[in-house]
Amino acid sequence: MAIKIDLQKQVFHLQTREASYVCGIVEGEYLAHFYYGKRIQSYNGSNAIAYIDRGFAPNPPGKPRTFSLDTLPQEYPCYGNGDFRQPAYQIEFADGTRVSDLKYETYNHNIGKSELAGLPATYPLESDTCETLTISLYDKIAKVRVILTYTVFEEKNMMTRHVRIINESTENLHLLRCLSMNIDFRDSDFELLTLYGAHNNEKNVERRQVNHQIQKIESSRGTSSPHQAPYFALLRKETTETQGDVYAFNFVYSGNFVAQVQQDHYDSVRVQMGINDFDFKWQLKPGQDFQTPEVVMSYTSQGLGASSRDFHQFYRHNLCRGHFKEKSRPILINNWEATYFDFEEKKLLEIAKKAQAVGIELFVLDDGWFGKRNDDTTSLGDWVVNEEKLPNGLNNLATSITGLGMEFGIWFEPEMISQVSDLYKQHPDWCLRIENREPTIGRGQLVLDLGNPEVINYLFNAITKILESAPITYVKWDMNRHLTDLGSAILPTIQQSEVVHRYVLGLYNLMERLTTKFSTVLFESCSSGGGRYDAGMLYYMPQTWTSDNTDAICRLSIQYGTSLVYPPVTMGCHVSTTPNHQVGRETPLQTRGVVAMAGNFGYELDVTKLEPTELAEIEQQIQHYKKYRDIFQFGDLYRLLAPTQANDAAWSMVSRDKEIAIVTYVKLLSLPAAPIKILKLQGLEETDIYEHTETGECFSGDELMNAGITVPRVKVDFHSQQWIFKKKQ
Repeated sequence: MAIKIDLQKQVFHLQTREASYVCGIVEGEYLAHFYYGKRIQSYNGSNAIAYIDRGFAPNPPGKPRTFSLDTLPQEYPCYGNGDFRQPAYQIEFADGTRVSDLKYETYNHNIGKSELAGLPATYPLESDTCETLTISLYDKIAKVRVILTYTVFEEKNMMTRHVRIINESTENLHLLRCLSMNIDFRDSDFELLTLYGAHNNEKNVERRQVNHQIQKIESSRGTSSPHQAPYFALLRKETTETQGDVYAFNFVYSGNFVAQVQQDHYDSVRVQMGINDFDFKWQLKPGQDFQTPEVVMSYTSQGLGASSRDFHQFYRHNLCRGHFKEKSRPILINNWEATYFDFEEKKLLEIAKKAQAVGIELFVLDDGWFGKRNDDTTSLGDWVVNEEKLPNGLNNLATSITGLGMEFGIWFEPEMISQVSDLYKQHPDWCLRIENREPTIGRGQLVLDLGNPEVINYLFNAITKILESAPITYVKWDMNRHLTDLGSAILPTIQQSEVVHRYVLGLYNLMERLTTKFSTVLFESCSSGGGRYDAGMLYYMPQTWTSDNTDAICRLSIQYGTSLVYPPVTMGCHVSTTPNHQVGRETPLQTRGVVAMAGNFGYELDVTKLEPTELAEIEQQIQHYKKYRDIFQFGDLYRLLAPTQANDAAWSMVSRDKEIAIVTYVKLLSLPAAPIKILKLQGLEETDIYEHTETGECFSGDELMNAGITVPRVKVDFHSQQWIFKKKQ
């Protein structure tokens, strides 16, 4: 059993493949945290909580001076009952007070896992060992029940947590804070790893010492944002890619979030994650409940690489859904950087014909095909074909391209509306705005109120009409500005602080309806690239455009940081032109190719302007990628050299059966007196023999992993090389 319950001691012991998580009841009523770390066979309280009379630590009624909630390691701490650390939960009651006191009431233990109504969440396969523990806490004065849910995927080495809050009183309440997870560690010997960034510069790795303050990452922009990813990890100082403790946490949600680490005055560390309480207030009427999104948790003692591979496998199998979950993804060409808004049907067909000739499988028509869209100031919301650009209609273009033997895809930005649009003329009240205030404009557009069911129905019908009008097998779903002017025409005054979460719930509802109806269409999420790259979106759309920055050298660090949690097959990675449109860098086509092969491969350039030698090289890249596509997309990733630490980067993709390893090395600048690099491979069978496919040389797996391979010195900036090793039969 993955969950062991000692009724006599009132202890709950949850076990994954590598971890044990232990909590239990103290003083007959408080839910305390006992242990989280390397798996132990049983728990008998060897690390018993030391109860000490601490200064300024108040005591619950009837408890001795040695017992205080301010020093107790808790599972779900409240506000105002003597714990001065950050609470996980806070409610405003009808009389204006905000003090809660949750006491343990009961538990349930079940096989399997339930869905979360209206929210994305992980799910078990039939083959999974999956068990769920629910613990009910109750505030008998306020008549509020809080149900903590823990699900253990034992063999996947993962746990999930979420919370449901129920108003069982006869009065209206307001949630002010309702996080999905809290853990109180009883030591502070940690470093904190987070992923920060900006548009065109997403997922940068930052690692720093946990110290005596609150260290917080968050988004209050209405989406998960490119600025801080809803992911963090606690590491020991000695932790590297290949060894050391990693406690990793990821939020399955696409809106405002907060994740924070608080080291207190006695060197305990409180870790929390959930919906950001900034500008959040949610009304709970009698009998109503509130469901928090899910946090995915993982512990390993084998370093960041093992943590990432656990997340990759789990998200591919237990988060992504549908037709493309385990299916190889097509190599695409997107016309955006080739034409931007300036195109006509003839030009698109020329690009498609050249692309098909070199082996590209999917043509994607990007922004500019609808309404009167010749720039980014108009027509969002008017999802009808621009007949000036496509006089023969969308179906004629799509069938012409599919007639070449390619698939056809299309771009939408459904969540937005232009002030210069027919939709805005008809329904100005459908956008987020506050009456009597001029709205803030971002990228020439406003945001539709997805908390409004009429808006959801309009978008569903408009997108459905387009998708049914032509042989479309791919949708790029973009979102190019964040939420401001947070007012909704359909909500009463007292509920205006619910706008952001209702927006996210409406988005999920729309995506669920569309992806269910068009189950064989491949949906790719985008938000100016990585502006909303999160696990919540992956539940509906199994891949994400990683960044609008297509420069291969910039992409090394962007894709490196993204790979800490998200599988390569979910990362959209394209070869673009040189000089690069974002940073102006000139990079060899070979390097642009091998960097893009680190994810979901494609092209974003005008192939009609390339030289014959360049087209021939692209054809070779495509043949190579197709030959090893399953390994590039579904193999095990091993990060060998981090681009954040040196003048180069290296990684390998190893087939799940360890038969083939594809090793990629990229150097940045050519340096004088440069040292000779040796790459030590990972993930091979030690005693098996592997052949280098180019030279025919053979090496044992342990030689490749321990002695390594020498990287030839080439005096060229942005040089790259790729090796393929196959197991000898």
